Amino acid sequence: MSADHQVTRLLFAWTSGEEGALTRLMPLLYEELRRMAESYLRGERTGQTLQPTALVHEAYLRLVAQQLPDWQNRSHFFGVASQLMRQVLVDRARVRRAGKRGGGVRKISLEDTVSFAPERSPDLLALDDALNGLAAIDPRKCRVIELRFFGGLDVEETARVLNISSATVGRELRVAKAWLYREMKKE
Repeated sequence: MSADHQVTRLLFAWTSGEEGALTRLMPLLYEELRRMAESYLRGERTGQTLQPTALVHEAYLRLVAQQLPDWQNRSHFFGVASQLMRQVLVDRARVRRAGKRGGGVRKISLEDTVSFAPERSPDLLALDDALNGLAAIDPRKCRVIELRFFGGLDVEETARVLNISSATVGRELRVAKAWLYREMKKE
């Protein structure tokens, strides 16, 4: 049995409430979750105190707190996990901002934000606000951005998770990036 098939089988078992499925599943997913966390944290500001392991653990706690999610497949799981990691980082950024009473917040461009290059430090709060605005008017475009840039899924995986064609993913991505760019320039 392939590792992907085993993960999908265990996700379905977890969904159906099978005892011990989550315990058997996590070792199979941990390294990939840790790589995702490292990728997220490379884009964070200098001096970030949160370590990849802690980010994975915080996301895990939020994941298991959910009421038996209806997992579609491995890609769907990683999409949700990446969204939870984003929420952890955004929540931490909000706490930092509240401590500063809004001071020192800087504006950045969409390119700086969605490229997540290691040398850049995106303002996750500005991006989160823009993504929330996009989700309000077009949830699928928002999901495409989340899965591609936060989840690290490729076009084909994103298409499978959303049950749309790869060409549609490409179109949605172009429109979503343009919309986010315009919104972030307003700030």
